[in-house]
Parts: sequence; structure tokens; C-alpha cells
Amino acid sequence: MRMKIIDSEKKLCSCCMEEHEVNIVKVKENTSYKGRDVTYDAFYTYCENADELYMDEQQIRENDIRLKDSYREAEGLLTSHAISAIRAKYGISQSDFCILLGWGGKTITRYESHQIQDRAHDTILKKVDHDPEWFLCLLNDAKGNISEVSYHKYSSSASRLYEASMDLYLRKAIEAKYAKFLGNAMYHGNTELSLDKVIDMIRYYAASKGVSNLYKVKLMKLMWYADALSYKQRGSAITGLVYQALPMGAVPIGHNVIITLKGVPCEEIDMGDVNAYHFSLTEECNYPSLSEEDKSIMDMVICKLGKMTKDEIVSTMHNELAYIKTAPREIIEFKYAENLMI
Repeated sequence: MRMKIIDSEKKLCSCCMEEHEVNIVKVKENTSYKGRDVTYDAFYTYCENADELYMDEQQIRENDIRLKDSYREAEGLLTSHAISAIRAKYGISQSDFCILLGWGGKTITRYESHQIQDRAHDTILKKVDHDPEWFLCLLNDAKGNISEVSYHKYSSSASRLYEASMDLYLRKAIEAKYAKFLGNAMYHGNTELSLDKVIDMIRYYAASKGVSNLYKVKLMKLMWYADALSYKQRGSAITGLVYQALPMGAVPIGHNVIITLKGVPCEEIDMGDVNAYHFSLTEECNYPSLSEEDKSIMDMVICKLGKMTKDEIVSTMHNELAYIKTAPREIIEFKYAENLMI
């Protein structure tokens, strides 16, 4: 048996009942649990005098948890440590977490130690882990059953997590809109949607000295031109965005959400009757998702269109065959990129 010494201590050995250097060792265990073969690291006390391994009560408990956690991992279930981490993330006690979930008072305590959760409970725990908005809903439902101090503490923690994950929610919302276009290369320019590239493209335009008065309408056209020119030159667009033919020209699906993504330098300006969206970036920055070829294509677009006014770029877009041949509000197909005027 192969074992690795982790620690040693001179004490009374309960195996041979003599005082000597006793080693704590780690052993790789292979066993079967509930019909599944599992491997885990077990910790024992080793007596050199008797050449025997044995466990104290704490080691027995901890090795039992390690065995069951190995089984949980093999079954795709949360480990005891992962469940503890969910609680720690929200700063919620075991008993209050049970109240929140409508479970028995000791359920979480058992799941964080010796008892393996069923799949239904595991699914709920995973949802709580990834969805702070749902945690807040559960918390509000349980408000009358926990202390006011605890409620505000948990609410504050979950709210911070929710705000931090807002960008993820927004990305998922956009990706959901694009799911139906996955099989049509003429719609997405033979490119899988990359929101990182979308953000970097916006930032690149916003930082360019060759682009003046960058408001939303103009930005949308510059994005289409870059994707269309890329498709014309390389057979694939840069971003994977899908564009509609709207009255002011090409506009990507999900544009209202796209400009709220983290990293997009968008400033909302009150213009009286309407709000305008201005894009500007003054600090030094890089664009990790864009290749040099991507930036070269965007530079061509900037050179041709960057100084145009909104009305000029809209007029230019309206003269493109891609816009003329596309019915209002329909998807602009990338096959028209061959006839691009720039």
C-alpha cells in the first residue's frame, strides 16, 4: 500500500499504547459505493511499531465525507464543500437556509456532512448557486420566518451578487435571441456570435480619433459595415451579429441590450423629448478579442465613414443593395456583401 506522510507528532499511540512518533498519512482508496467505483484520499494514523493504520473518530468522520463526496462527484452532484460554499456566498446560516428552501431544519447540516442529497434537492441547490435573483425571491417569501437583522444581511449579500451577475443575464438574453439563427450562415455571416468581439468592436470605434460624433444610429451602421466588409474579404463576419433592415438602416438583433453590456462605453444623454446614446472612450485600452486583421477591416470602415454625420451614413446605408433588396424589418443577408459600396 502506497501512503504519503502528511504530518507527524510524538504522542501516546493508541495502537501500541507506547509513546513514539506517530505519522498522519494519506492513502489513495479505491472502493465501491452504491454500485459505483470511487477513488478518494483517505487520512489515517500510522503506527510504525505495529505497522498498522488506524483512524480516530475525527478521521472516521472526515474519511466518510471524502468517500461520499467522491461518489457525489461521480454522480454529478454537489459535494458537501460545494454546498457549504453556496451558503457562504450568501452568508446564510444552515437553519435559515432550510427555512428559505422550505426543508427540514437539519437538512443542510446533513448535506454538508454525511448525507448525500437526492437529485431534486441538488437541482434546487444548483439553481440557488447560479441565480441570486431567485434567492432574493425565496428570501422575500420567507421574510416573516427569519429575523429582521438576518433578512437584511442576506438581502444585501444576494443583491451584490445579483448586480455582479447582471452582465451574465444580459449575455444570456442576447444569446437566446440568436439561438434561432445558428443554422443560417447568410444571417450571421458564417460566424458564431461573440459578444466579446461585439464589445471590443464598439470600444474600438469609440476610441478612434477617426470617428466623430458617435451616437447609436451611426455606431450600428459602422458595425454592419465592418461585418459586411469582413464577409466580403474573408467569407466570415467579425462578430456573428444578425442585422435587421430598420428605417435608419442596419441594426443588430438585441441592440438595446447590447449597448448595456459591461465594457460598452455608453452614456445616455437627455435630449428633452428623447434620450440619445453617445459612445466615447478616452483612456488607453486594448481589444483582446480582435485580431489585427479584424482591426484592419475596421480601420477601412473608419477611413471611409468615420467622419460622416448620422444623416450621411444613413443615406449611404440606404443606397446599399443589401438594404434595397431587404424588406423592412427583415434580416439583411450577408450575400449582398459582395456588392458593398466601400
